[in-house]
Amino acid sequence: METSEILKRVRKIEIKTRGLSNQLFSGHYHSVFKGRGMAFTEVREYQYGDDIRSIDWNVTARLNHPYIKVFEEERELTVVLVVDVSGSNEFGTQKQFKAETIAEIAAVLAFSAIQNNDKVGVIFFSDRIEKFIPPKKGTSHILRIIRELIDFRPQSRKTSIAEALRYLTNAIKKRSIVFLLTDFMDQHYEDALKIAGKKHDMVCIRICDPRESELPNIGMVRVRDAETGRTGWMDSGSPVIRSQYMSWYREKEQMLNGFFQRNGIDHVVIRTGEDYVKPLINLFKQREARH
Repeated sequence: METSEILKRVRKIEIKTRGLSNQLFSGHYHSVFKGRGMAFTEVREYQYGDDIRSIDWNVTARLNHPYIKVFEEERELTVVLVVDVSGSNEFGTQKQFKAETIAEIAAVLAFSAIQNNDKVGVIFFSDRIEKFIPPKKGTSHILRIIRELIDFRPQSRKTSIAEALRYLTNAIKKRSIVFLLTDFMDQHYEDALKIAGKKHDMVCIRICDPRESELPNIGMVRVRDAETGRTGWMDSGSPVIRSQYMSWYREKEQMLNGFFQRNGIDHVVIRTGEDYVKPLINLFKQREARH
């Protein structure tokens, strides 16, 4: 993609997602994702009515006068976007591909975070770690992230959610807000997701396309696996095949939802071609109600 075209797309996404963040998400984000604990800021002289448990005995002994520690809420957070860039996201039968939906949602979350004065980092993954952008603040940093989201070309087209989560657990030591954006077209990631969910405040955003849940009746069609490149023929006109496919998809969906519920991991499903604002705000409201 030409540089001028990339800049146009960055600007377009910036205008749309910054507006959404300003109008809708910043208030919900601020109330839902709060700082963890209290941070020490200074000491001051003891005043009548102060909690004696806050006395700094070292300073008190040194100055021969009672001093207390002053704390304030540790508001600053670190937000990490774990973004699936594998081949299966180059699919979409509605207004846009899954990859484009992921880019917009990631941008909205990033702008919401910097308005809250939080740091934002990104992990791009396929079946390997494709790129890690360490958490930082600032609009220029967010625009760099958006540029990468738009124009990033992974070395691999396959998927390993477990690999991404293991890297996250090792690379990000401080407890953070983690948004995992993927279609979950993968296997054997449950243990890694459990571990990451215990260390971080994990939110899973599953991006899917309506056509993935139900096969259309269009007769014999040639299908291609976007990640492996393998091709084959399938008779979509067969009621048995369509029924089997639908049953497989629903079973996978039920297992995934059950896993999230059992492990207390927040999740939301967003479909390409549909408005992602409402499901995200509903997720924030549910979290707010719980807390």
